[in-house]
This record gives sequence, C-alpha cells and structure tokens, in this order.
Amino acid sequence: MIAPIYILEAMKILAIESSCDETAAAVIADGRKVLSSVIASQIDIHAQFGGVVPEVAARSHIEVVIPVIEQALREASTDWNDIDAIAVTRGPGLIGSLLIGTLTAQTLAELKHKPLIGVNHIVAHAFAANLTDTPPSFPMLALTVSGGHTALTLYQDDLSAEIVGETQDDAAGEAFDKVAKLLGLPYPGGPAVSKVAADGNDTAYPFPHAKLRNPLDFSFSGLKTAVLRQVQQITGVNPGDLTIPKSYELEPQVLADIAASFEKTVVDTLVKNTKLAIEQYQPASVVVGGGVAANKRLREELSQAVPGAIFVPPVLCTDNAAMIGALAYQMQKRGRVTSPFELKADSSLEVL
Repeated sequence: MIAPIYILEAMKILAIESSCDETAAAVIADGRKVLSSVIASQIDIHAQFGGVVPEVAARSHIEVVIPVIEQALREASTDWNDIDAIAVTRGPGLIGSLLIGTLTAQTLAELKHKPLIGVNHIVAHAFAANLTDTPPSFPMLALTVSGGHTALTLYQDDLSAEIVGETQDDAAGEAFDKVAKLLGLPYPGGPAVSKVAADGNDTAYPFPHAKLRNPLDFSFSGLKTAVLRQVQQITGVNPGDLTIPKSYELEPQVLADIAASFEKTVVDTLVKNTKLAIEQYQPASVVVGGGVAANKRLREELSQAVPGAIFVPPVLCTDNAAMIGALAYQMQKRGRVTSPFELKADSSLEVL
C-alpha cells in the first residue's frame, strides 16, 4: 500500500544520507530552512587507506546512524510527533552504505507511521540551492561536480531532467583525488591540491583540454595522465603504480606549479562548458553544487563568467542530509512518496 501523501503549508522532514563515507541526518522545514544538520565524517578512518574502503564505510554507518538521527532531532528541538515525513538517499553510491541508510529509514517510517521519500543523491546536490537566500527558477541548469559525478543537467518544474553534458571517464573530484595521490598529497585530494596550488604558477605547465564530440561533455582522464607524465619527466621515475611507497619527491615550487596548472585546467573546462550550455539552453537559473563546487577558484571564476549563478554554500556542497530534505520536499509536493516496503537502494541510480 502506498503511504498517504501529506500536502502541508508547513512541513518538517527528517532526512538521512549514507551514500558513501558520511553518515548524516537533518531536519528541514518547508523545504527551505535547515533546523539541524549533523554529519559524522569518516575522513580520518579512510585517510590511512588513501581513499574510501566500502566495507569499512558500511560498518561505520551501522555504528553511528541512530545516534546521528537522534542528535539531529535534538538540535532541531523536535520529536517524532513533529516529523511529517522521512527522506533517505536511495542512490547512487556504495551499495553497502546505501543499504544502511535505506533500511534504517524504512524501519523508522514503518514504526513511526511516516511517509517515506527516496531521493537521488546527485539530484539533491543541485536542489540544495533551495536552502540559499535565492531559490532557483525553472528551467534550471545545474553544474554538479563531485567525486563521482560531473554533469550539466537541465531540470524542469516537474523535476524531469535532461543531462546535456557529462563526464566520459573520471569525474572532476576523482581526478583531484588521483592527482593528489600522485603528488604525495593527503586524502581528500580536492582541498589538498587547492591549498598547494595557492602558491603556484598556473601557467607553468600547459596541460591539455579534452576535445569531445559533444562540446558539453567532460573528460579528465587525459589530464590526469598528462600530470603523471609530467611528474615522470621531472623525477625520472614512473609514478604510475601508486600502490607502492613513493620513491620520488617534488620540489615545493614544482609541486605548487603542477597543482596550480592542474586546477586551472579543470576549472577552465568546467567554466567553458557551463557557458556553452547557458548559450544553448537559456535557463532561467544556473546552480552550482557538489563537493568540487566548494573549490574557491571555481566559485570565483564561475561567478565572474556567469553573473547571477546560485552557488550552494560550501558547508552543503559535500555530502549532507540537508540537501536530501530539500529535494524530498519538492518531490513530496509533486506526490512522489512511496511505501517503506517498495523503496530499494540502487548503487547506479540514474538521474533521469
């Protein structure tokens, strides 16, 4: 049986996110106000491995998901009587991590007799813009840039979506992580590369821009390889096998110059494609979200190139439950509520 659909003037949604290595819960009012947002990070756990270990992530979610939910309710000064619906990430992501969140949400929805809304994690990155002072209008063009995804998506008022450009290989965030590891920088790679790049010459190494059949698509694997070859040329060793200890060390200024040149190439590509998409589709609003959207250089250059673009606040760019609640509210208004027994985690869930 499908759960009842509540269309309310004021609504509180408890949202749960566990798609990767962050266990998060939030309480969102009216789809616009963040009453609480709690995140239990696993960065310190996975840093020792240089990246996320799926089995470790899933076990960590089990340990903290209920305490995180309880803390979110406390910080929102609310209880289950005030919660009108539960939202949860159903995909995409690591299947073990997703199952912890979805099974928790399904159980709570059944026990507490609450409607349940299954949310697409990637779409939620874009709809986190509803938590800003300037909510977007439709049609909305979203540049979603994260560790697992890089895409330009056009959203309509009914929440239908058309992907107009997407990565053909590595996502931008994945490229940051891999280049950071290549350069001997810590995980997560994005902030580490940006910090070093601040002291570098971004024209020192003219790394290539991919040329694709669809000019709105992205490709970062060639850029990653170009950085590897540059390091190989400088050091005289092959740094391709990153499973063994580094046998080389770059001079600080060389390291900064490579990082800056790499970051510039990524940002230039993201800005260029976004501008092309705007010219082609003439959206009513442009939104920039996802973990890489917290990058300072990207925000500065896109804000100059695209006046009026809506940037998701940095605190809501990385994985969080507030964005899940923001999208769930929009879905609930359009009747997209499901039964706890029908919701399924989907590690490869498509945006469309």
